[in-house]
Amino acid sequence: MNHLGGDEDRTARTGDRPVSTGEVLWRPPDDVLETTQIGRFVAWLRRHRGLDLGDHDALWRWSVADLDGFWSAIWDFFEVVDHGDRTAVLAERRMPGAVWFPGSLLNYAEHALAGAGAADDAVAVLGRSQTRADLDLTWGELRDQVARARRVLVDLGVGPGDRVAGYLPNAPEALVAFLAAAGLGAVWTSCAIEFGPRSVIDRFGQVEPVVLLVAGGYRYGAKPVDRREQVAEIVAGLPSVRHVVDIAYGEWRVPGADSWTELLAAATMPIHEITPVPFDHPLVVLFSSGTTGKPKAIVHGHGGITVEHLKNHALSWDLGPGDVMLWYSTTAWMMWNALVSGLLVGASIVLIDGDPGHPDLGCQWRLAEQTGATLMGASPGFVMACRSAGLDLSDLDLRIRTVGSAGAPLPAEGYAWIGDRLGPRVQLNVGSGGTDVCSGLVQNDPLLPVRAGMISGRALGVDVRAFDEDGHEVIGEPGELVVTAPMPSMPIGLWGDPDGSRMRATYFDVYPGVWRHGDWIVFEPDGSCVVTGRSDATLNRGGVRLGTAEFYRVVEELPEVGDSLVVHLEDPTGGNGELILFVVLDGDDRELDEATAGRIRSALRGALSPRHVPDRIVRVPAIPRNLTGKKLELPVKRILQGIPPEQVVSPDALADPTALDPFLAEAASRTSGAMRA
Repeated sequence: MNHLGGDEDRTARTGDRPVSTGEVLWRPPDDVLETTQIGRFVAWLRRHRGLDLGDHDALWRWSVADLDGFWSAIWDFFEVVDHGDRTAVLAERRMPGAVWFPGSLLNYAEHALAGAGAADDAVAVLGRSQTRADLDLTWGELRDQVARARRVLVDLGVGPGDRVAGYLPNAPEALVAFLAAAGLGAVWTSCAIEFGPRSVIDRFGQVEPVVLLVAGGYRYGAKPVDRREQVAEIVAGLPSVRHVVDIAYGEWRVPGADSWTELLAAATMPIHEITPVPFDHPLVVLFSSGTTGKPKAIVHGHGGITVEHLKNHALSWDLGPGDVMLWYSTTAWMMWNALVSGLLVGASIVLIDGDPGHPDLGCQWRLAEQTGATLMGASPGFVMACRSAGLDLSDLDLRIRTVGSAGAPLPAEGYAWIGDRLGPRVQLNVGSGGTDVCSGLVQNDPLLPVRAGMISGRALGVDVRAFDEDGHEVIGEPGELVVTAPMPSMPIGLWGDPDGSRMRATYFDVYPGVWRHGDWIVFEPDGSCVVTGRSDATLNRGGVRLGTAEFYRVVEELPEVGDSLVVHLEDPTGGNGELILFVVLDGDDRELDEATAGRIRSALRGALSPRHVPDRIVRVPAIPRNLTGKKLELPVKRILQGIPPEQVVSPDALADPTALDPFLAEAASRTSGAMRA
């Protein structure tokens, strides 16, 4: 079976140049070991450990074969500060329940504020907002504000283990509050300010915060958005909150809330000392999307996030002192935590709040020029939108060395567009991981080539494989993405799951002792791979299994299709079932006529297989997505199978709740038709 979808020679056109999936578009330069952070690490291993590991494959194999050696090397290379007395590296290898660095005492905030030795007068944070003027902080100002914020939180009664929550935009105030809470051993959690009250209460209500930081409104592009009514509803729904603190963002003030600015100014006895905590002490609670039920409250620890992000940011993203990291995110996404962790390796970080496409698609690229970004995050959707618009970047003087992309598969044409527009000195690093591990499982690094439409390899220290249904590794064909050995940044648990039963059911129910991530992936013999979609949404017709991402790659490359969603409704009697393709056409006046439908069917037949030609093609005004932009494949499938919508999706978890309306109508029509039959 050709998992890449049809003829290996098929090409798609970007600009004037064709590109084939798997084509090598970038290779490491000859001096890669002398000019990169991973090269420094390789040299350090040779000097201090007597290891000669000059290529990615050798380095990865050692990193998963000798977990103790690899992670102790990460600890020593990055000079992690230990206030305790470590007795082992990996004392217990079981999953779940691995025990990392017992006896160690550390604090994430200490390492973030140290900034790999950054001077007080260097710029640490560049705040860019559509609500107010730019706000930059030097490392000295950041350290001072965090020390003052620690005093504020202590005076508000916050201590180790207490939860501090932020209903906030991606602004420096959120960063300061997070680092202050972490430095005290308190637990941070946050939601984006655009989340509805029900979504926020479903999340924060699980962890029962004692202090809630809020903003009363914001601007999204040119549109002012008042959130004071939503703040009041959230506060009313969180009885654990003892103090509400308003960061005074823009012109909106929250009635009855304390002023963050005034509290910081009054903190005349800042707390500069941090509280060392055990390796697995809770640092932050991140939440799953909550698309199909109450979101999982995923607890990450100080030690796991510290060592994983040191490894990832330096060795994969090639960040270090003097670099600037720009990656658009909200405070609800794990990428916000990854962005903040740029500080760990001494990089400056750009915090962006507002509409990333305002006033046009070029605004983020101009911002990268203005801030001197060396790493820029660009979602697959953003890259493809820039490509479709024919965006010209030739007038910009960009320092970008790496473009990171995650959140969904990036088509081969997107790879080629980045290469064509930014040139051969820029490496595209496409990865896949998630909130569950707060990092990447498969991705690129400076030692690996860039292959169009593919992820270059496995992340260091991550023993990631593809398994078939019987738990056997498969190469060259689709399988479940699994991790067969512990990672430090795996969750220390799920909040409110004292016996670990929900944790085991979530990640370890299919393959005991092996982490099942929930993605469908194909590994090639060289370790490069393609994530083809969520495993619970995989299409299966006549024994041919195909991830939805490959389906979308074909359909959405057609000029008349702007977006799409496919579901396969199985036949309980064993037949082929029904394959339904929903499309958003490019242009309000475009009709889904027979010619358009025929071109869609022909493209799918040629690129995938005759079995994957849809039985029906249905035009819809929008594809339903959750708040992080992921398509709601499984909820739509369940709704079409007749399950009541309130049992499969929460309206507050949707970016646009009205996008479900055509699917509800389709489900009702199917039900009434079945009743008539």
